[in-house]
Amino acid sequence: MYEAMVTVIGTVVTHPVKRDLTNGEQVVTFRMASNSRRFNPETSEWVDAGTLYLTVSCWRRLVVGVDASLRRGDPIIAHGQLRTHEYRARDGVERRDVEMRATSIGPDLSRCTAHVVRRAVSGAVSGPSTLARNSCDRSSADDRARVDGEGPGEDATTAPPQLADTEPVDA
Repeated sequence: MYEAMVTVIGTVVTHPVKRDLTNGEQVVTFRMASNSRRFNPETSEWVDAGTLYLTVSCWRRLVVGVDASLRRGDPIIAHGQLRTHEYRARDGVERRDVEMRATSIGPDLSRCTAHVVRRAVSGAVSGPSTLARNSCDRSSADDRARVDGEGPGEDATTAPPQLADTEPVDA
């Protein structure tokens, strides 16, 4: 089978949704956007050169970490198998969607900070029962990845939950 493994740097543009399937498996899906920019030397400005939107699906061990960690507006780096999904919409028009079956996802640390909480071998979370949310600074990419006319991310008045009585994980 043809496998196009790619790494995409971008922003989560929809809230991740976790679903329980009839076979007992779980999947988390969300949409992400990756913006391309180039420098125009004539105007000395950065110019948008298009946006790639794709649907990301996360399976197995990735479900727990993505569901607990990612929210709309978070800057991420996603790695996985790229595919196209062809379907007929309700209006009868043939459409294509770019999909990634992710094998790894993490925060883009050039645009945010993250606290790492490692899972125990059994899959349970070690340490406190709550996971730390990423603390992301706004970047110029955040302004370009908009959904329904709103800016990405959650309400600016909502502070991310803090972990109590934990220490950073040594590398």
